[in-house]
Amino acid sequence: MTTNAAPTGNLEITVSRAELLRELTAAQSVVERKTTIPILSNFLFEATQDEAGDRLTITATDLDQSMKTSCSARVKKAGACTIPARKLYDYIKLLPEGDISIKLMDNHWVQIRAGRSNTKMVGMARANFPQVPEFPAAGAVRIPVAALKNMISKTIFAISNEESRYTLNGALLVLKAESMAMVATDGHRLAHIEKLNEQLEGVQGEKKTLIPRKALGELAGLLSNTDSESIEFADDEQTLFFRVGGRVLTSRKLTGQFPNYEAVLPRDNNKFVIVRSEDLMGSIQRVAQFADERSGAIKIRLEQNELKLSSSSTDAGESEDSIETPYSYDALVVGFNSQYLLDFLKAIGNSGEVRLEFKDAQSAGQMRPEDGNEDVKYRYILMPMRI
Repeated sequence: MTTNAAPTGNLEITVSRAELLRELTAAQSVVERKTTIPILSNFLFEATQDEAGDRLTITATDLDQSMKTSCSARVKKAGACTIPARKLYDYIKLLPEGDISIKLMDNHWVQIRAGRSNTKMVGMARANFPQVPEFPAAGAVRIPVAALKNMISKTIFAISNEESRYTLNGALLVLKAESMAMVATDGHRLAHIEKLNEQLEGVQGEKKTLIPRKALGELAGLLSNTDSESIEFADDEQTLFFRVGGRVLTSRKLTGQFPNYEAVLPRDNNKFVIVRSEDLMGSIQRVAQFADERSGAIKIRLEQNELKLSSSSTDAGESEDSIETPYSYDALVVGFNSQYLLDFLKAIGNSGEVRLEFKDAQSAGQMRPEDGNEDVKYRYILMPMRI
């Protein structure tokens, strides 16, 4: 671990509780709860004075990712210190509105005064805090916040949780000059969303980036709490950088090759049925109560103008639900994991209609919203189960 050339000196600042709490809330989710390296349980506070004004910068890192955020403060003495993150966050939440003064004392103790409260916390040496990579000076791409937020919510649930399959522990972001796409898979299912007619400056050809699940979760949180229309995204050999308003999230890159997902996208699923998303959701939830607990498998049977869902298990019993819907192809019976079906319906917001496309009982099924949005193409591919 390398260490920064720190702003030295005994930091002394005054900051508003509301602003401090807002930034601590943004940074605290990155802090490692159970770490064997004590300094990683701390926030780094840096107080600076320059032409742009007085600032307090707060940094948190778990070595895989980091968050750097800042707010305005009245800086009496520039300097830096580290403060236990969880304890500080919990304490600041309990303070009343108003100004808080923070002062570094001897032996890395930090004094916090607010109104009639006076608290001293035991910090650690600033020099022990690991260096966090700086946002690259050039080469950043601007990505629209709304589109990126939508893409994350439509794919993050399909990322693999198996540590051994580390190239599947993230989602692949594909940027082109006029479109962007995101794809995630765990080997049993695949979520793919593409946003067309999106002018992305600074992208030549095709830029593919694998973003780890944890970073996507952090990024989704940042995107939900910003007024900015776009974010800046950059990367170097080891690190991904996302600048959202005044906050910078970094993440270590996942190494390895994301699978060739285009090879598994179904080409000839020529049997299809269209149902109301809400009806399908209700039926699956009811029938899934009686599915085998381990596999969660339910059966979909398509017959003349009817979609039947059924399940059975020796422990729970059996259940069947049917939905009337136009269907005039050959009868078909195929099994799927009920939770995987529900994940997709929740992601599209359980409204409107959904199209289910099949080839046969052995081939992957495909689901997509029947919403007529030409600019956003979203599809979800599911491997069938033997029942």
